[in-house]
Formats: sequence, C-alpha cells, structure tokens
Amino acid sequence: MKILYIGLIIAALAVIVGFLAFRARLGGVQAAPEAADAPLPSVYSLQTRTLEGEPADLGRYTGRVSLIVNLASKCGLTPQYAGLEALHRELFGRGFTVLGFPSNDFMGQEPGTPEEIRTFCSTTYGVTFPIFQKVSVKGESKDEIYRLLTAQLDEPDWNFTKYLVDASGRVRYRFGPRTPPDDAGLRARIEELLAESP
Repeated sequence: MKILYIGLIIAALAVIVGFLAFRARLGGVQAAPEAADAPLPSVYSLQTRTLEGEPADLGRYTGRVSLIVNLASKCGLTPQYAGLEALHRELFGRGFTVLGFPSNDFMGQEPGTPEEIRTFCSTTYGVTFPIFQKVSVKGESKDEIYRLLTAQLDEPDWNFTKYLVDASGRVRYRFGPRTPPDDAGLRARIEELLAESP
C-alpha cells in the first residue's frame, strides 16, 4: 500500500513540475544563439501578403526593430492588442514597429475572415500596426516567416508569442504568450536593440 502511495505522490509531483515548466515557458524569454554555423537569412528578405491579400515585402522594415506576434481575436490573451498598439505608437518614431500575423492554430481562436479581423482590430483596439495574412505558425505547415523565426528558437506554443527582430532582420529573442507588451524585460530588450540600430 505504501508503495502505491509513494508512486502516486511521485506521479503528482511530475505533473506539477511539468505544469510549472510549461507556465514558465509561456511567460519566459529565450535568446537566439550569438553565432550560428551558417548565417540565417534576414526576416526582412521575405515576402508575405497583407491581410487583404496584396503582396507585401518585409524589406520595407529594414532598419527598424520589429516585434512579430501571432494574433487571435477569441483568446484570453486578446486584450494584449491594446498593449501592442500602445507600444507601437510610443516607439514607432524611434524605429520600432509591431508586425502582426493572425493565426488559427490554437483552439480555433482566430476563425475570422480578413474583413472580420480588420474590423475587430480597428474598432475594438484601434490597431494601426501592420497586420498581415492569416498564417500557420507551428508544425509542418508553418509559414516561411515562422520557419525562419523558429530556426533557432521555439515555435509558438500559444497565441501572442512574440519574436523580437533587430534592425538588420536577425531574430534575437522569443517571449512567451503571457509576457505582456508592457513587460519590463521585453521593453529593456527593445531599448537594447534600438540602441544598436544605425
């Protein structure tokens, strides 16, 4: 009987440790390695499409520090739209921008059409930062942009995972979904990259 109780306690502890590790990952920061065996392409060398389906060249953001975020309108973290917009407006003049990519990968929390997404973002949160086409951000079908973002960092594990890209288009940091846009650590790294910008 004692062996059974000990086994149950060990199993419960393993579940708790696993859960705490998962929660830490949702809110933690991950830095890209300083040097890679072979340099990765710049994020700003890639092409995508606007939310309305028009071709979009990410090269137009060369020289800017960008925070790339997978968005969803029916998620518990959706209020982060407000913080992302505030951050974008505050730092835009200093060479920073938020780039949003809606995704329906997590529990179907972005089911909307482009028109519905645009209306929701503009009327609910007054979003002015660029929002691009809906993409897959994980697994075998993930978009080319997310393939590059996750070449050295973990792929998103929920909506509102954030990737910080420097002015040359190099992916530098990943922040978990629960890291709010006004987080002091996120802000410090944005400032660090802005200071490095030419």
